[in-house]
Amino acid sequence: MKSFPLLFLSAVFIISCNSNKYQRPAETFYMPAEWEPHDAVWLGWEKDTLFGYYPVVAEIIKSIAPHVTVKMAFDSDSLLQTAKARLLQYGIDSTMYKTYIMPGDRYWIRDHGAAFLVNAKGELGVADFAWNGYGYPGFLKEKYAGNMDSVTFYYEKRKERRNKTGAVDSLMAVAEKAIRLTTNVNHEGGAIEVNGAGTLILCEATVFQRNPDLSREYIETEFKRILGVSNIIWMKKGLADDPQNFVRRITGNYVGGGTGGHTDEFIRFANETTVMLAWVDEKEKDLSPINQMNYERMNENYNILKKAKDQNGNPFTIIKVPLPDFITRKILVRKIDSTESTLDVQPDDFIPSEQPKMGDTLLRVPAASYMNYLVTNNVVLLASYTAMGSSKEKEATVKAIFEKAFPNRKIIFINAMPLNWSGGGIHCSTQQQPKKK
Repeated sequence: MKSFPLLFLSAVFIISCNSNKYQRPAETFYMPAEWEPHDAVWLGWEKDTLFGYYPVVAEIIKSIAPHVTVKMAFDSDSLLQTAKARLLQYGIDSTMYKTYIMPGDRYWIRDHGAAFLVNAKGELGVADFAWNGYGYPGFLKEKYAGNMDSVTFYYEKRKERRNKTGAVDSLMAVAEKAIRLTTNVNHEGGAIEVNGAGTLILCEATVFQRNPDLSREYIETEFKRILGVSNIIWMKKGLADDPQNFVRRITGNYVGGGTGGHTDEFIRFANETTVMLAWVDEKEKDLSPINQMNYERMNENYNILKKAKDQNGNPFTIIKVPLPDFITRKILVRKIDSTESTLDVQPDDFIPSEQPKMGDTLLRVPAASYMNYLVTNNVVLLASYTAMGSSKEKEATVKAIFEKAFPNRKIIFINAMPLNWSGGGIHCSTQQQPKKK
């Protein structure tokens, strides 16, 4: 009988400690962490005459199809039929994936497609963000030096296509009988990084470029409502080799294109309390101006993370993941026939302040990063860079980091360079559909 008060007090202490943890009501939708079980992984497809995505798509399907249902969206039935024929050439039988007609679909389905949610009642939801084509109005405003007549003209030219693409997430919701949670915040799926327990990581560079007229307070309120989080951590900038839109002069003669700072290029959760951050070592920072820029940006983000807390007020474990060795390709500024398969660019592709001269040679930089990986049932799919000359020792180090971070999952490397040259990667090309609770 003497032990009863002690046991009672212990129980009260445990309950009181647990009550400090962030807990959602059963009906509240939230985005699970990527390492939680998946019902499916979605892929997009589009006409591909210049970029060489198709072999990468085939490798993604071969790698994940034994572990999870693959679902593919197509803008039209004719595109679906050509895709089936092309995938068959790569040894991908049509029984390995399910198909859906989603008018407006593009290749990068994570960004414009459904960000799936779940709740404790066993319901499936979709976070339906607004879509403005990766902040295209802001890019046009920069390109045309604030001339709003030009901004409006060129933005309206893409209106029909933009509206169709912006509706793909709702079409996916209908196909999966999911409940839509809508918001007027412009955002892409590649810029969502959650730990599934209440914390979201965002990047200021992309969020405020997409939403220049919305306050931080309003944006945070909307993210908390639509993604079911209670805690938001803001990074400053993404990688230098992921500049906003195409084609951008990053520094000097280095050019590239991308999203302007998607989180899936530089910062990811490995578990609820562990964050992986892209990294440039001190000894590598002077090897190129891009390395120097990334060194400074990631150190700034690292210092933010060191002070950050999770949804329960606890600090994070931070793992530094090396970036691949610096990769470039020489390109020529010249007049291009529209049928050519080339990475060359024309002067008009640039905004005036960054415009090169005809005949100039530039160095194109891909959005190369080990952080643009996909976690799904039993596997982690990573990009390999040794074929592009990156160190085998560095890649072995990266593999060891991921084996420790994701135990009991097979680590699979594939060549995803065609995606990197277009400013994306494996993660951008896929979207997980979580199992309902």
